[in-house]
Amino acid sequence: MIAATLPASDMERAKAWYAKVLQLQPKEITEDGSAWYELGQTSFIVYPSEYAGTNKATAAAIGVDDVEATVAELKSRGAVFEEYDFGDDARTVDGILTSPSGRKMAWCKDSEGNILGLATP
Repeated sequence: MIAATLPASDMERAKAWYAKVLQLQPKEITEDGSAWYELGQTSFIVYPSEYAGTNKATAAAIGVDDVEATVAELKSRGAVFEEYDFGDDARTVDGILTSPSGRKMAWCKDSEGNILGLATP
């Protein structure tokens, strides 16, 4: 099994964010307080760590059919999408980047500062 691992400095805050914004409940809580989640056919773990939010790159990516609709839905639940400028033809507009090929992508941070990406397949 391959699973994303996302650190959290405050597990209760992290679990509340995942419940509110992504509408996910842990499938399992381990002895150390880590929370296992399932999203589609993928599992990921949010675990206690003092290093939460220190990664400056995308920590996990989620494939969605409609980035614009998903961004709107997540914004309505409190997600804040990042604005990036990667140079010519690679800038987010209202949190969404459309590549020259038409692929759409967006990024937000969870409550712990982990960068989560959304993208069309």
